[in-house]
Amino acid sequence: MTLLTVPRTLHRHVEVGDVRVFYRESVPDEGGDDAPVMLLLHGFPSASHQFRRLIDVLGSRYRLIAPDYPGFGHTEAPAGFTYGFDNLADVMEGFVERLGLTRFVMYVFDFGAPVGFRLATRHPEWIAGLVVQNGNAYEEGLSEGARAFIALRPDVEGDEDKVRALLTLEMTRGQYEGGTADPRLVAPDGWTLDQHFLDLPGRKEAQVALAFDYHTNVERYPLWQAWLREHRPPTLITWGRDDMFFPEPGAHAYLRDLPDAELHVLDTGHFALEERLPEIAPLIAAFLDRVWM
Repeated sequence: MTLLTVPRTLHRHVEVGDVRVFYRESVPDEGGDDAPVMLLLHGFPSASHQFRRLIDVLGSRYRLIAPDYPGFGHTEAPAGFTYGFDNLADVMEGFVERLGLTRFVMYVFDFGAPVGFRLATRHPEWIAGLVVQNGNAYEEGLSEGARAFIALRPDVEGDEDKVRALLTLEMTRGQYEGGTADPRLVAPDGWTLDQHFLDLPGRKEAQVALAFDYHTNVERYPLWQAWLREHRPPTLITWGRDDMFFPEPGAHAYLRDLPDAELHVLDTGHFALEERLPEIAPLIAAFLDRVWM
């Protein structure tokens, strides 16, 4: 009987200023220090735990590093932390520097796209390639619901209540199961753990602040698109076509600026890895082998 190789995954914290960042890191059995590195940037309302199965599948061959942002998962931020996407990117930039990473493939999903593209424009030398999974950077990738969400403002009566209505168990579960072809393939652990973190003291306030800051991401789309055109990073796009927030046109839009990108549109929803890991993981492995030189 052939035994499968199961990676060792380390669970650590590192201090970035006054933020104690939690992260998961696989220890590859193959390649050692020369193994390809991939930074996994999670989405809303999740954290690094959304990558556990991907790490189990690929972590024995590749060094996969998945941090939690401030306001998410096990990362601890001080009471006075200001939640905005620039500040999340600042912490992730410090995280990369603290780990001594100088080159990596970057996986961007949902909130991971605005965090990751801020890193890319600040440090293009870091980016060996991109894996984009329902991480939007184009106007046509915004659904009507997403546009309504982005238009919310803190000084408009009732808008904060609309944000808070998204932070319930019913809505969290809906983000996982919405658009899936077979909801039985989606484990309940993800949305249950997400809701646990959302219900911690101060976490809903953090999410409200980030919601009201989301418009700054859309305002930067032209800047990020220009970066893509200039640097042409090798790119793999895997996209759940029935995403309620970021529909399929957002995937195809990348090809305007990255005509050589590899695009795969899958019959699933927002959290594509939950249902389509068997299809996506081999695509990522082949991509890492191809671009890491």
